[in-house]
Amino acid sequence: MALLDKHVILEKNATLLLIFSFLVVTVGGIVEIAPLFYLENTIEKVEGVRPYTPLELAGRNIYIREGCYVCHSQMIRPMRDEVERYGHYSLAAESMYDHPFQWGSKRTGPDLARVGGRYSDEWHVDHLTNPQSVVPESVMPKYGFLLDNVITPESTYIRDMVATNRFVGVPYTDEQMAAIEADFWSQADPDGNVYEDSDPDALVERYPGAQTRNFDGRPEVTEMDALIAYLQVLGTMVDFSTFEPVASR
Repeated sequence: MALLDKHVILEKNATLLLIFSFLVVTVGGIVEIAPLFYLENTIEKVEGVRPYTPLELAGRNIYIREGCYVCHSQMIRPMRDEVERYGHYSLAAESMYDHPFQWGSKRTGPDLARVGGRYSDEWHVDHLTNPQSVVPESVMPKYGFLLDNVITPESTYIRDMVATNRFVGVPYTDEQMAAIEADFWSQADPDGNVYEDSDPDALVERYPGAQTRNFDGRPEVTEMDALIAYLQVLGTMVDFSTFEPVASR
């Protein structure tokens, strides 16, 4: 009862309440912020996580441009219902090269953090062209026009995009920077139908695990190719069959 009586004093005195509130916030802030100055990195490095290829990065830009993040999150929370529906909970390292990250705050559609490899390229083409043809209850708009938008490294400003990402800390190597245009073509046109110097093997050497193929089935490289390349890589970089969190080691 004595403690309650003292608490009433704070509640009735605005100046004291302000002072003690400030002290509590200050102590809490110091406890949370001070340790960060002694850590080299707050993100646990995970094997397999790499920067996006030029084509994947172009697809990510299209994903953002079309507002896909408004209805689809890319963050699986460590809760049973989330993990059972979408897969392993999201790791901070999986977003370490995202500027900005695509965690989202709303799900009109399903979470896409682990959508890579879940559906075929053909399914994605059908879904993006006419969502209701594969998901009748979908309220997603149609993006069939992406098939008609032919792209090149120049039209996507991909060299500038990669350079900007490198500037803010994404570890693109000098070799990757020198091969931006070649890697862009090689991923969606591995057979050299459009770009005769395509070298998918060199691309995979620079970006381990990169998927190389004609994603949309069209002879040209289109925005649909880029977007599907991006969607197909989401959640595929980390091998969760061997992944072991630091805390459990």
